[in-house]
Amino acid sequence: MPDAWRIVKEKHATVAFSGEGAAKSGGRWNSRGVPVVYTSSTKSLAALESLVHLIPPVRFKYVAIHIKFDDALVEIVAPTSLPSDWQVEPPSPSSQRVGVAWVLAARSAVLALPSVIVSGELNFLLNPAHRDFKKITIGKPERFTFDSRLLT
Repeated sequence: MPDAWRIVKEKHATVAFSGEGAAKSGGRWNSRGVPVVYTSSTKSLAALESLVHLIPPVRFKYVAIHIKFDDALVEIVAPTSLPSDWQVEPPSPSSQRVGVAWVLAARSAVLALPSVIVSGELNFLLNPAHRDFKKITIGKPERFTFDSRLLT
């Protein structure tokens, strides 16, 4: 059974799995208006994925939330099937179309995608509107702090 992690500001813990934040701003794998939940395969990757968006570094209270789901809920995307510009910053419309098409097709509750930040590691996109989303086990938020050396 795969594990995943999501790190969010403590004040957002109650809505961390609604997809609202990603729908408001869009992201690498979704455009604005498409609710998805970004998670990572390890807590350390989730921390890096969070840190990359803290420019300038700002200190908030954070929580880490452990997630578990069955392999049957996961669709895996091979890096070779992604658009050639999937790693560019800011995210390209072609990479956003990958996630939007997956959400609209409702093929699975979880989509496994490669991390841009750490080659060879996975991030997971969760579709909160998918009928099998309720099969994902979402743990209780636990306090999480970044080492201050990462924020300087």
